[in-house]
Amino acid sequence: MDEDWNETLNIPFITLGGYVEMEKYRYLYLVVIFTVYILIICFNSTIVCLIVKHQNLHEPMYVFIAALLINSVFYSTITYPKLLVDILSEKQVISHSMCHFQFFMLYSSGGSEFLLLAAMAYDRYVSICKPLQHPIIMNKTTIIIFLVLAWLLPSLQFAAHAALSSYRKICGFTLIGIFCNNSVFKLHCVSSRVITFYGVILFLNLGIFPLLYIIFTYTKICVVSYRSCREVRRKAAQTCLPHLLVLINFSLLVAYDVIIVRLESYIPKTARLIMTLQLILYHPLFNPIIYGLKMKEIHKHLKGLFGRIIVNLTNVSTSRET
Repeated sequence: MDEDWNETLNIPFITLGGYVEMEKYRYLYLVVIFTVYILIICFNSTIVCLIVKHQNLHEPMYVFIAALLINSVFYSTITYPKLLVDILSEKQVISHSMCHFQFFMLYSSGGSEFLLLAAMAYDRYVSICKPLQHPIIMNKTTIIIFLVLAWLLPSLQFAAHAALSSYRKICGFTLIGIFCNNSVFKLHCVSSRVITFYGVILFLNLGIFPLLYIIFTYTKICVVSYRSCREVRRKAAQTCLPHLLVLINFSLLVAYDVIIVRLESYIPKTARLIMTLQLILYHPLFNPIIYGLKMKEIHKHLKGLFGRIIVNLTNVSTSRET
């Protein structure tokens, strides 16, 4: 039926077949997706605004945190509006070209996350292991270069990957998922060794190598901290732990994505949907919560912000009563 519908329209549309009992759970999907999207925008934007507003947060570490949270909002905006449209539509479909565009945007933002985490690891290494040189090494120019490279390199590399894939003829028109991920390659009539090899290169460049660098950097930090005084160990624990939690969480989600694609035929549809939702629901909320709770300066400004909001609400309520 999907093939007939595509032939009638004369446009290569792909059906997103990852939803479970859409008619039964449509409004539950809608409420959950919409609520989480609003929370993602509010949580991430609040911390970014605090970092921009307060002068004592204009340090490299907090600039990279703001970039990471902006990346989370960008990542969510790629998927959530389309999910909401799909939930309200009779058919959950996406055009062939838009599917590859979504694939490109999703994975380039994922690659940017790993590179931003690598930049944050380098900043922590310089701050803890070479504190006197930190202001010189991590100057404004260095920060700008790191940010540009973190967003530009994945975009250029995944643009080529998506372009190569978009020109391949597809024989399948049903994607087992709710958005376009690596499963799109299974729709090709004939698999391409070039695309597969290039995908492995991308996985190494933007996933494995940054991860190995981060592990190496934090190992060095642990060694230096262990040999130093208690104050250095405390500083390392306070500033590095949130980054490590975010890294572990994101690495597990990347592993999820690989497992879903490789073993999708062996995973029950409901379990596959739950695993897929972890990629878009959990992580964009996890980052601002971790940084809001674990980073001392951000937590202090958050408490001040909420305190002022409560005071203002109390004053408004009191003025209305009088």
